[in-house]
Parts: sequence; C-alpha cells; structure tokens
Amino acid sequence: MVERPMVAIMAKAPVCGAVKTRLAGEIGAVPAVALTRALTARLVRELARDTRFRCVLAVSPPSATTARFPAWRAGCVPRTAQRRGDLGARMQAIFNRCGTGPLAIVGTDIPGITREIIADVFRRLRRADAVFGPAEDGGYWLVGLRRRPKILKPFANVRWSSPHALADTLANLDGHRVAFAKTLFDIDTGTDYRRHRRRSA
Repeated sequence: MVERPMVAIMAKAPVCGAVKTRLAGEIGAVPAVALTRALTARLVRELARDTRFRCVLAVSPPSATTARFPAWRAGCVPRTAQRRGDLGARMQAIFNRCGTGPLAIVGTDIPGITREIIADVFRRLRRADAVFGPAEDGGYWLVGLRRRPKILKPFANVRWSSPHALADTLANLDGHRVAFAKTLFDIDTGTDYRRHRRRSA
C-alpha cells in the first residue's frame, strides 16, 4: 500500500546570521529573522492541518531538531534533521529516507504556498514522475517525486542560486514525465521583501 503523500518543509534555525543572509544584508538581520519566523509559522499552520497529506519539518542544523522555536511548533509536526551538503544533496537525502510514498519538498520563504496548491501537486504526481513549482527567478520553490518504481536523482550538477537551477534539474530528468505547479515568487532580496510587504498590507 502506498503511503499518504508527504510534504517536507526545509527550515533553518531562525536566528540571526543563520537565515536569509543575502536579504539581511539589504534590510538588516533582525527584520530578516522576523520575516523567516513569520513565514515559517504561517506555512506550518497552513499545511499541517490538511488531512490529505502528512507534514515533516526538515531542520538545519541537525542539533536544532529539539529546539523550541515558536515558529516550528505552530503545527506540532514531526521533525527530521537535514543532512550535510549542498541543497541538492540535502533534498536527495530527504527523498531517500522520508517514507515511501509521493513526497514534495518546499522552503519557508515562499509566501504564496497554500494547502490547495500542495494538494494539486500530489494529484499531478499520480501521472507524473516529478512535479516542479517554478519560481520567477528561474529556480523552483517546490520539487515533488512520485518515488515509484524508484527514487529519481535529479540534482547532479545543478547551478544552485542561479537562473539555471530549474533548467539544470529538468535536464537530469530527460525521458521522465514532468509536470508543473503554479509559479510563485520567493523572498531573496530587498525588492522581494518590499513586494511581499505591499501584498500583505
């Protein structure tokens, strides 16, 4: 029997100097951490209450799995430690060890994620081998794998934090069925931050 789908939320400990360092250079460390905490709490609450899929919080550093950050406790979801390595290695480790059914990975800096978007991703994974949520900057805010009949390995030689990240990952999936979710924006720069503030207002 295939397990109920799972969404893994990748989260870094929301402390100064550990999260959104590029953004912090533009708006300051304290506002950047405050944003991370608010977005993480919102996302955990949004996704954890949906019974169509399970949630797990994949945290970094590994020592933070027992930390008592309020943002992480918002939805009372289980935690697992991220492995070491670049983004691709850490995501591949999550796919390799978290359950056996369909799984999608998201970050915490995408304010537009909703439970309906995630549910739609899992509907698409019934027919596709992989689903991506494109980001406006050329990367992606979500990657989902069906993991049947085997777990794919799409992250080799990807130019992370560049406009080529999605294209590089797709090149590794040549010959497999790929679908796409809604395009969203993530908050990496001061311009992104001000855009989010305007939308929130």
